[in-house]
Amino acid sequence: MTRRRFLFISFIMVLAMALCGLTGCGSGDAGAPAGAGGSADGTGTEGGEGSWTAPALLLSEYHGDRAASAGEAYIDVSAVSDGYVGVSAVSDSRLKFQVLKGEETYTYDLDGDGTPRIFPLQCGDGTYTLRVMENVTDNKYAELYSIDQDVVLTDEFQPFLRPTAYVNYTADSLCVQKANELAATANNEEDVVKAIFDYVTKNIKYDKEKAEAATTIYLPDPDETMTSGKGICFDYASLTASMLRSQGIPTKVIFGYVSPDDLYHAWNMFYTEESGWVTVEFAVDPNDWNRLDLTFSAGGTDEKFIGDGSNYTDVYWY
Repeated sequence: MTRRRFLFISFIMVLAMALCGLTGCGSGDAGAPAGAGGSADGTGTEGGEGSWTAPALLLSEYHGDRAASAGEAYIDVSAVSDGYVGVSAVSDSRLKFQVLKGEETYTYDLDGDGTPRIFPLQCGDGTYTLRVMENVTDNKYAELYSIDQDVVLTDEFQPFLRPTAYVNYTADSLCVQKANELAATANNEEDVVKAIFDYVTKNIKYDKEKAEAATTIYLPDPDETMTSGKGICFDYASLTASMLRSQGIPTKVIFGYVSPDDLYHAWNMFYTEESGWVTVEFAVDPNDWNRLDLTFSAGGTDEKFIGDGSNYTDVYWY
């Protein structure tokens, strides 16, 4: 069957986020996620109960009593097979946390008040170096604590099925409750994606003032995005990922560039094992990760944020 991908024509924003020294991992094709539910008939419902049954909600947890430590830096590797690592540190200096595997490096800002954070192990099986870095002068950092950890994931979808610092939700989150409500009439994964797509694009408006004031240190809050009804591309991507992950649909938050203006942007990719299908808004390739750009679809910005969506370059994913 011919594969089709509909790029959404609307608006885009510049998110000036300097994610220091990052190199992305390759996604590639993958097998079906364990526990995915739903039928394969491609039909939906206009009310009532659908036949879709989401798998059990997967969450993330920081276990301080299991964390390895040096001084005031703690790294919890007790759940690495589930695709994530927990980190906590205390320092008066600015902190960063790095996840390294081979030539790939992801660098995150880390709270210095001891607040635990969850970060994904998005580069597959293998040996990771996990390290807490402390600012010493200007833009220079020194290693505060580091460990090497062999990782064998339960399955390759685990990092993209759970909450993390960039996709932050709990069982009680408003976004999870809304996703449950939207999925109640779905018959399959595609119905769920369509319902969440429609909800986000119709209810979340683009926040131009927030885009103008965006800083390099920012973590989205999906529930706040829902409550305020507005956000920037990172907010769109985080809210969408939270809602889809809560329904057992593997979803990535992607950072990269969109031509022709090489604008730095955030969007989503989701995975479905269903055969190819088409809706009014987008198409899905079977057995592959598929691009989903809610910022383009929702719109609401001005001309300086416009990109034509003709080419996406995926750089980092979370």
